[in-house]
Amino acid sequence: MRTVTLGALAGHFGRDVTRGVSKAVGIIEAAARDGVDLLVFPDATLGGYIGDLRSPDPDDLPPALDPNGPELAAIAQAAGPMTVCIGYTEAAGDTRYNAAICVSGDGVLGTHRKVHQPAGESLAYGAGDSFRTFDTPIGPLGMLIDYDKTFPESARKLALDGARVIAALSAWPASVTDRAARLPADRQSRLFDLYDCARAAENQVFVVSSNLTGVTGSLQFLGQAKVVGPGGDVLATTRSKGGLAKVQVDVEAETERARRVLNHLAELRPEIYGNERKR
Repeated sequence: MRTVTLGALAGHFGRDVTRGVSKAVGIIEAAARDGVDLLVFPDATLGGYIGDLRSPDPDDLPPALDPNGPELAAIAQAAGPMTVCIGYTEAAGDTRYNAAICVSGDGVLGTHRKVHQPAGESLAYGAGDSFRTFDTPIGPLGMLIDYDKTFPESARKLALDGARVIAALSAWPASVTDRAARLPADRQSRLFDLYDCARAAENQVFVVSSNLTGVTGSLQFLGQAKVVGPGGDVLATTRSKGGLAKVQVDVEAETERARRVLNHLAELRPEIYGNERKR
């Protein structure tokens, strides 16, 4: 039996990268004192997110960072033995990506570029083209960035590649067209929670789901960081407030227990899931 502590952060981060790095390092240090083994920061932690989904302001885009630059090196150094997933805007030549990187004190463990782009996000970022599971000190892990988790195939690809934990980093706002008076009643609030639980239950994996809080431009972010177990049950949550949702679990034992009788991945029938319409 090997237990680890999984932590998902809800917090506010803005355009100031230097301040964001300093804040993130402080959070990592506090999490280390609390015995956290996996810490998942939100999407766009370093440099913030765009301020308008439908029409991003080209003069107010998040600063793009070199993945080999000093900012992410500082995060890795602070991580030490901890596994840390964090979101930022990646500079890749003339293209910018909404990206996530997973690091420890040993260096980069894995990377992800957001594949699915909602509304006008393609005006600010290029699109990624893959989902990858990679080894970490807490076991096989894959990453999704906010809208990616709307699509079941994203998490399924990671699970089929062996992921036992999915880190879902988000900059997920309340509805931009029909915002509710109270965030917990907002349609996007309900969907955010639904997708977290569904992706965990479908694939019988842990989902460690982070999110931004506060306001950027016209967007109000939901928080609702949480850790979901392989049965789809919420094990810890921040609700709409900032903070850290954390829980101690035995990832391998709990995953095996969830799959003991009904093993969804083993019982798939991919030969009948074709896209053609039958007449």
